[in-house]
Amino acid sequence: MSAKLLNIRESIVMQMSKLAREHNAIDMTQGFPELKTSDKLVSMVNKYMLSGYNQYAPVEGIIELREALSVKTKMLYNKTISAENEITITAGATEAIYTTITAFVDEDDEVIIFEPAYDAYSPIVRLNGGRPVYVQLRSPDYKINWEQVKMHVTARTRMIIINSPHNPTGVVFSEYDYEMLAKMVSGSNIVMLSDEVYEHLVFPDKKHLSVMQFPKLAERSVVVNSFAITLNITGWRIGYTIAPENLTKEIRKIHRFVASCINTPMQYAIAEFLNTQQEDYLNLGYEYQEKHEYFAELLQNTGFKPLPCDGTFFQLIDYSAVSQEKDHDFVIRLAKEYGVACVPISEFYHQKEDIKLLRFCYAKPKEILEEAAKRLSKVKMK
Repeated sequence: MSAKLLNIRESIVMQMSKLAREHNAIDMTQGFPELKTSDKLVSMVNKYMLSGYNQYAPVEGIIELREALSVKTKMLYNKTISAENEITITAGATEAIYTTITAFVDEDDEVIIFEPAYDAYSPIVRLNGGRPVYVQLRSPDYKINWEQVKMHVTARTRMIIINSPHNPTGVVFSEYDYEMLAKMVSGSNIVMLSDEVYEHLVFPDKKHLSVMQFPKLAERSVVVNSFAITLNITGWRIGYTIAPENLTKEIRKIHRFVASCINTPMQYAIAEFLNTQQEDYLNLGYEYQEKHEYFAELLQNTGFKPLPCDGTFFQLIDYSAVSQEKDHDFVIRLAKEYGVACVPISEFYHQKEDIKLLRFCYAKPKEILEEAAKRLSKVKMK
């Protein structure tokens, strides 16, 4: 085994999902929506396959899809993006993250990561010889302490990774956060990686802000996004980056060797869908708020306490009134004895801080949420 892989281990989500299968538990671990993929979108893929669009696509992605994304970005954020030079289609958001970090992070460069954090960031930084520098977001509101961030920015800081709407907490960062971030990186060579894959899963009383709306951030930022959550197609593995031309050139150098090119007929289908079926994704925030509120209501008769949430399809739940077990032990017992699988929040921290919180993915049909709550109501103290 290569030495650089010694500290890379299987994702806790994968571990708990496997446990769910072994014990026939309701799997609320993985971040994917159990909603029906649009029949229109599937038909479009079939149409392009039958029409002969089955060979290699351009490395950067077909121009039709990049143009559709340029139009979408202008509509949502009033930002003009060059389809030709500033958008790259990738093999999902994870490849986009890997490619971006690889393009800009060298040996001993520092990368600031806000914890709890999506568990791909830190391993990718370390695989590239970089050093993760962690800034903690504190429960229950998970707001950024900008004085603490300032203390962690050094001459070696090469990148700051932000994620809003945030996985795993569901927090949406504010205009103040982006203004502070812009001041923090002014005059430096710091590159921003902005993970915005949940941009449409923001509850109606909140608003998703993109780094593209802040000129001083946009000029140094790579936006990572995906169609997986927006269109309920996580298995298709198609994402993209949006970045200024000088950054996009570097991203494409890496992308060429990581993925070469992305599924051709699916790109054509998504391009057509984005141009004609906007209502299918622009109202997702309402749909997920309804699911969020319904799941929280179902939990009222249990000892599990949901934390405030602004978006995504993840819910943090405090179980301290139910058990004082370590979270890792508790989630194993939940899966084995009660048939509900979730993820301990400590796994999203590099020091595995046990604060009696669990993450549930509630992107499920109502009957599944009802059954999950029924099982959780039976959990006995231990």
